Order: sequence, then structure tokens, then C-alpha cells
Amino acid sequence: MMNEQIPVIILCGGKGTRMGDRTVPKPLVEIGERPVLWHVMKIYAAQGFTDFILALGYQGDLIKRYFLEYDWQSRDFTLALGDGTPLYHTPNDTAGWRITFAETGPETMTGARVRKAARYVKHARFFVTYADGVADIDLHALLAYHRQQGLLATMTGVRAFSRFGILETDGQGKVTGFQEKPMVDTLINGGFFIFERDALRYLDGSDDLILEREPFADLAADRQLAVYEHHGFWRAMDTFKEAQELTALWEQGAPWKIW
Repeated sequence: MMNEQIPVIILCGGKGTRMGDRTVPKPLVEIGERPVLWHVMKIYAAQGFTDFILALGYQGDLIKRYFLEYDWQSRDFTLALGDGTPLYHTPNDTAGWRITFAETGPETMTGARVRKAARYVKHARFFVTYADGVADIDLHALLAYHRQQGLLATMTGVRAFSRFGILETDGQGKVTGFQEKPMVDTLINGGFFIFERDALRYLDGSDDLILEREPFADLAADRQLAVYEHHGFWRAMDTFKEAQELTALWEQGAPWKIW
């Protein structure tokens, strides 16, 4: 059965201030030898979703340049000087991808970025995700769940490891145990969203509209927001240390590498 052609909006415009000093925007921070954005796109492409809309902002020109130069940067080729047409010898591992680069403003917040990028959506529904989160998520299962719920939006819920150790006490000032970064037993927002076009009315507003605040709160209040629980691998890359950890996982086989 052919895949339903659903476009994927990827939020690529944030400054990623917790990543520290760097010369590229966070979506281009490398995991292994490829930007984290490439890894996110490969997760979708491996499951048949290859129509991407990149919601650009901070240093969006560098993201454009990366893909415009992708062929000669990543493939072997022979160039006959004077001709100017490269003869490529190795395949393009992004063949078939369709990428729309949507400028959404350097200071725009996530909800407004989705609204602005959605002008290029011509379908009844669309995916939305962040440019810095990877998972071994089954997107077809997510889509089937969304259809079954019949609501305007579905978000993926995951359980993540705490960034802090947890103290166990006896209530009288003494520590009885310590858990080093345990898994939190509550669902958090893991990204990997699906929206119906009618959900866009929840994104009306100014450029400071944050997707994770009013829009989701209003959708939930109207009983129009479902949650799909993902129990497999999931990681977000918010800091340089987390980028290093993901690179180490990539070198060990990468749990999110489903292609």
C-alpha cells in the first residue's frame, strides 16, 4: 500500500543558546558526520515521508547552503574543467527528498513558525517535529493512532531520564538512597506531532506564539489533543554534552538508525 503523502514541517529556527558558542545553527550540529537535522529527516524518509518544509530562522542561510551544496560535499565525483558538470560516482543518500525552505523570522516562536510554514502545506494533515530530537519511532503507527482518535492533533509522549540525581530521604534530614539520573515515570513532550489543517486556527496570533503553551493548552481544553505513547528510544539534543552522547551512540550503532 502506498504511503499517504504527508508533509513534514521541521522547526529549524531557534538559537539553541544552551549549545554554547558555535559557528553553525543547532540543526547543523553534527552527530557523527551528519547534522542532527539530517538524522531527523532520515527517520521520516526511511518510512516514506520525504516532503519536508524547513521552518527557518536563526542562521537559516547556512541550512539552505548545506543542502544546496550537499551533492558535491558528500559524494565522489569527477569534474571536467570548462564543462562545469560533475560526474558523480557515489549515490545520493537523500535522493527523492523534496525540501521547501520557509523563512519564518529570526525571533519567531514555535507556534508562529508552524503557522508560517504551513502556507506550503497542501494536504489535509501534516507532521511537525523539532530539528534536534531522534527516536526509533514508528511513524505509521503514530499516523494510525491519530486517525483512530479522530482529533485535530496528536503529540508523542515519551519517558525520559532526569538530568539530575534524586535523593531518597527518611523525612528526618538523612539520605537513605540516591538514584543517578533515573527515568521519570511521567510522560513528557517528545515532539513528532500530527496536525489536521483545521488545527491551524489554534495558531492564530503574533510572532511570539509558543506552540507548547496556548495552542496545546487550548487544544487540550477542547478535547482535541491526543497523545501517542512511544516506548522505544528517544533523545533530545539541547546541550553540547548531549550532542557528544548522541555521537557516541551513533558510533555504537545508533538506536534511531532505522534506515
